[in-house]
Amino acid sequence: MATTRIIDDDRLTAVGLLVEVHRGLTNKFAARLAEHGLSENELEILLRLGRTPNCQLRMSDLAAQTSLTTSGVTRVVDRLERAGLVARASCDTDRRGTWAVLTDAGLERVTAAVADHMEDVDRWYTGLLTPEQLTALTDALRIVRDTVRPEAVAGVAEAARARTHVGV
Repeated sequence: MATTRIIDDDRLTAVGLLVEVHRGLTNKFAARLAEHGLSENELEILLRLGRTPNCQLRMSDLAAQTSLTTSGVTRVVDRLERAGLVARASCDTDRRGTWAVLTDAGLERVTAAVADHMEDVDRWYTGLLTPEQLTALTDALRIVRDTVRPEAVAGVAEAARARTHVGV
């Protein structure tokens, strides 16, 4: 009679595959992002700003949405601000709050980077799946994300109500 060992559990395989896929995709995407002068963290911040209403998020919400610490987000936003891709604006509803706002130049840069990035996304990820598989995977990942990182959409509703935009 064969016994099943806990270390052979399919749930561990599922987690291990997710980690391996993330690492592999990160490695595959890095070179193309570097061609656009962006790191993975910079792209994530630019994308989150660009995909948020009014292209802005409070710095604290941006930190909550990313895998970075608050100080990590501050350092990345500082770099992006020096490059003219992001600007900071005071939050009129909270004197302690500051908005990170995608500039027109930032939108242009992230749009150009994403155009190339999508080729890699298709080649190494979404293009390997049928439309049905992609839908099922996206739905499943959203269920898990919403449970383990509900803050991943922090501040989106507030950003939609705000009217700050910087066209530097």
